[in-house]
Amino acid sequence: MKKKSLKALVVAMAITVLAGAFTGCGSTSTSKDGGTKGTETKKLSGSITLAGSTALQPLAEQLGKTFMDKNSGVTVNVQGGGSGTGLNLALNGTADIGNSDVAAESKLSQDKAKQLVDNKVCGIGFAVVVNSSTKVDSLTKDQIQKIFTGEITNWSQVGGDNTPIQVINRTKSSGTRATFKDTVMGGKDEKEGLGTTQDSNGNVENAIKTTKGSISYLALSYLSDAVKQNVKPLKIDGVEATNENIESGKYPFWSYEHMYTKGEPKELSKAFIEYVLDDANKETITKLGYIPMSDIKAK
Repeated sequence: MKKKSLKALVVAMAITVLAGAFTGCGSTSTSKDGGTKGTETKKLSGSITLAGSTALQPLAEQLGKTFMDKNSGVTVNVQGGGSGTGLNLALNGTADIGNSDVAAESKLSQDKAKQLVDNKVCGIGFAVVVNSSTKVDSLTKDQIQKIFTGEITNWSQVGGDNTPIQVINRTKSSGTRATFKDTVMGGKDEKEGLGTTQDSNGNVENAIKTTKGSISYLALSYLSDAVKQNVKPLKIDGVEATNENIESGKYPFWSYEHMYTKGEPKELSKAFIEYVLDDANKETITKLGYIPMSDIKAK
């Protein structure tokens, strides 16, 4: 009887030790969605701040919310300010991620740009927009250039009514303005002091809505059906501003959206950027008016 009891005790102890060994072998990792990967779970915690492009802000905010839903110990703060601001905040460490519509080299010196790591997360299109009463549906690149350099000053010069053109531009720190100059203006500078300047998509919308004869440009991600009640998008050289036309290379006014980090992204920033790029979020990216990286074939 004693032998049986001793044998049972030895078996029980062996099972306990073996179970402990298996438990001790467990490791932790993070999947692309910032959540769990099978039974190997690494819980993310802490906070990250993203700042910069107001064109990328709606996507960053939406995916920031769902990322926090999946990771209860994480806080994602998203701020605007313009691409130039975002790049500088990432550079000086105030922001973990700098959102930008343009490459860092276009806003920073070569030495400073080299300190940042580029993470392209999607594409974004833009449209030239006018006050809804404007009786023009399409402009050529040449006409747009002449409007923003002050050579064309009345809508009657481009087939519209006899109405003065009111230019509404973006601030010099704006990545959208830099993209406009590069893709539509042919590198030409807008006339200094021409018209007025607004610092965000929302302020541009309000200015266009309330100013007869006005013209500016907005991100397609911002041009919801509700916004189109207030402003009128124009075709460029007869081509409509759509993601399909961008993907095929027919429409010129677009850029990549970047999430820059100073050096390689740290754990939480890396997990968030990977989450943004995850195929599971393609539907959200498309729904919000952006272009998934895998769909861009134009360049």
